[in-house]
Amino acid sequence: MVSTASEPDTDPARRAAELRAQLHHHAHRYYVLDAPEIPDAEYDRLFQELQAIEAAHPDLLTADSPTQRVLGQVLDGLTPVRHAVPMLSIRTETDTTAAGAEAFDARVRRELGVAADAPPLAYACELKFDGLAVNLRYEQGVLVQAATRGDGETGEDVTHNVRTIGQVPLRLQGAQASLPPVIEIRGEVYMRRDHFERLNERQREKGGKTFINPRNTAAGAIRQLDPRAMADKTLSFFAYGLGETTGWAQPATHSGTLDAIAAFGLPVCADRRVVQGAAGLVAFHAEIAAKRDALPFDIDGVVYKVDDIALQKRLGFVTREPRWAVAHKYPAQEQMTLLRDIEIQVGRTGKLTPVAKLQPVFVGGTTVSNATLHNLFELRRKGVRVGDTVIVRRAGDVIPEVVGRVPQPRLAYVPNFRMPRACPVCGSPVRREKGGIDHRCTGGLFCAAQRKQALLHFAGRRAMDVEGLGDKLVDQLVDGGLVRTLPELYTLGVAKLAALERMADKSAANLVAALTKSKATTLARFLYALGIRQVGETTAKDLARHFGALDRIMDATLEQLLEVPDVGPIVAQSVRQFFEQPHHREIVEQLRAAGVHWAEHDGEADTTPKPLAGRTIVLTGTLPTLSRDEAKALLEAAGAKVAGSVSKKTSAVVAGAEAGSKLDKARELGVPVIDEAGLQALLAGGPFPGANA
Repeated sequence: MVSTASEPDTDPARRAAELRAQLHHHAHRYYVLDAPEIPDAEYDRLFQELQAIEAAHPDLLTADSPTQRVLGQVLDGLTPVRHAVPMLSIRTETDTTAAGAEAFDARVRRELGVAADAPPLAYACELKFDGLAVNLRYEQGVLVQAATRGDGETGEDVTHNVRTIGQVPLRLQGAQASLPPVIEIRGEVYMRRDHFERLNERQREKGGKTFINPRNTAAGAIRQLDPRAMADKTLSFFAYGLGETTGWAQPATHSGTLDAIAAFGLPVCADRRVVQGAAGLVAFHAEIAAKRDALPFDIDGVVYKVDDIALQKRLGFVTREPRWAVAHKYPAQEQMTLLRDIEIQVGRTGKLTPVAKLQPVFVGGTTVSNATLHNLFELRRKGVRVGDTVIVRRAGDVIPEVVGRVPQPRLAYVPNFRMPRACPVCGSPVRREKGGIDHRCTGGLFCAAQRKQALLHFAGRRAMDVEGLGDKLVDQLVDGGLVRTLPELYTLGVAKLAALERMADKSAANLVAALTKSKATTLARFLYALGIRQVGETTAKDLARHFGALDRIMDATLEQLLEVPDVGPIVAQSVRQFFEQPHHREIVEQLRAAGVHWAEHDGEADTTPKPLAGRTIVLTGTLPTLSRDEAKALLEAAGAKVAGSVSKKTSAVVAGAEAGSKLDKARELGVPVIDEAGLQALLAGGPFPGANA
């Protein structure tokens, strides 16, 4: 292992040699072994440092410097493929602000000799996918070879695996006479986030190794020697350029070339457009940044290319990269930092979660000092210990997590972390469920940590919807001994609340009014608010619909609970165990006595017609007049089940503006897609559309 943690040498020659060795080592880990030891941001920092030394000391530049060629090499066991047209990498603009886009435009205009008052240049803008670059070679319209980038000159033959990717056509679309004798399509093989999560879920279920991120998983899968290893790994592909072509007139623009590639039947990402000048580049960078976390796949930036092919040829190349293109990055989603300590966080259900206390690091657009380690088994699998340099990842609103350690020698023995035998909050015994992976505090609502989380869950918008009851106020209520159980919320008066920190008579009166309003609820909301393990919103609605009354649910046997659609043995056992506890029944009676009420019905005897009974509907995008919650409520009232993901069993997808991966999946599976008007027609009893009717 070549360490990056030691103090850098100040002698330029020695430091350049040290950087070359480190970059070659990390490139081998990234490109060849698909097992990186450092995040991309750290690699970029080392690369830029070497570039700066070589620029200041040209005599130190060597032919084998990573700055002079594309990195990577052929993996033993795969057949080498010599690229007819080298697969070069694109220069990276490391300034993640608008200045990065402006600098690229200024450089291009300067190198083309464009006058300051001339019209703006046209640029083709695309996403920078986080996957593995491949070259697809078609002869007479038939896929004959797929190869990785490798070192840019020579890659690896991965045809056997690429043929398993459904998005890659084995034959190009179009009349045979119009197809080029030879055309090489270049693009990115990647793994969607939802496919990655499902893969890891399957790995956990069978006790296998989980994967770190979609990029490494895709790269490792595509380079397997046995294509059967691809069976459980769903990969995707986007085309973004050309290699060798013969007998085909390329369009005059890059954007036109992508249109032509799409017409051949290859997938080209829809998030692309032609913009004018620096202002257009800046706007595209900001637009994609705003939707980055909602994309179904990982990106780490966007790519700008001069759209006019003739201008591209005029600009040419410099050493290892084209002058006419640049990758403009976003703030890194992975960074290295020091693991200072590991503490325990107790959740609403008593689950103990180890939390990494980090040396603060800027990652994913914010400063992170805490990150989840999930559970003891994940912590051990990752091999992290206090004092290690670790890689922390944060993407969008996802809770930051430690994904692994940077492998370097520990200077002294550090013991493995162990779960406490007693809850660090209340001192109650900690138990691990038989056959489970989670450790839990057995203190229940006796535990202040569980009490706080239970109160926040109870008051949540999708539960009792008590506006104004947030974290800080719950902390004061529990720490001050004002609230020990859920029913005690309804004993709070204006005087008690107004005496609390940051509370006044008006805000206290508003909270009391919100508590009073929350007493009129629904059985489904009340069940969900109780915080029964395994009972989410949908299950609570299923139980309420099936039984119609709370007492029937509390007294139901396991067999009766299993009669509820979509309720299995684990959920049924959890519901049964919850209501077998006398103190839980006491809490329910105290809440009823406090005035909490809801309408009840005869359950299965309810014969109200349900036009969408038995249908499974998925919502995606923004509807013109209905919020997501309103549309979901209408569908469920009509008997439909509203699911979060699209499958072959989905009856229809209701799509609004900016619909994403769910819409793509529906089209792929042939699931009917309707808009809000179509939804209203179904709710009114209209005919059901499409293949899965």
